[in-house]
Amino acid sequence: MELIKADKLVLSYDGKAVIDGLSFTVNEGDYIAVVGENGSGKSTLMKAITGELKPVSGMLERCAELKKYGVGYLPQQSAIQKDFPASVYEAVLSGNIRRSSFGFGWNRESKDRADEYIHLLGICKLKSRSFQELSGGQRQRVLLARAMCASDKLLLLDEPITGLDEGAAEDMYRAIRLVNDNGTAVIMVSHDRKRAEDEADRVIQLK
Repeated sequence: MELIKADKLVLSYDGKAVIDGLSFTVNEGDYIAVVGENGSGKSTLMKAITGELKPVSGMLERCAELKKYGVGYLPQQSAIQKDFPASVYEAVLSGNIRRSSFGFGWNRESKDRADEYIHLLGICKLKSRSFQELSGGQRQRVLLARAMCASDKLLLLDEPITGLDEGAAEDMYRAIRLVNDNGTAVIMVSHDRKRAEDEADRVIQLK
């Protein structure tokens, strides 16, 4: 199933074209890395994929489910994420907000989805812990589970390894591959082209 199709895509930010003539497709189960120097348009492309930024010209089409529920998004680590005032379980559950008509009164389906991804990513022992108490690597796995609750079709990961030590980074790469092997398509922004080529099935190089 085709999730995203871009054809001769032109994107502008602050009135300046940063991506010009980009074409690509994303299918179910793909693992794609987006690489390029600072200012090459990686973040701009992510905004277009989420629907936050409209193309200047060309086409970027998302499948019906992504239009309805959006994508799962894991941003770079920030102080706001570190101070998330919730338990691990509550943080993961909150990823269901766009899928649930109950708002924060979570239904059984939302709870089952959260439990599934907590188990998949091996963070069951963290379930009742405060998110604020976690290490950087633990936080990233929790936020990955939260993103999967938002969408098990497509995840956008914005430099998910940044700020992690070597051991935590390797754990995160394994978690991403596990998620992808489970059938979720992944688009990962990375500054490390060599590692991106090792991890992903395809690489989009932005210049």
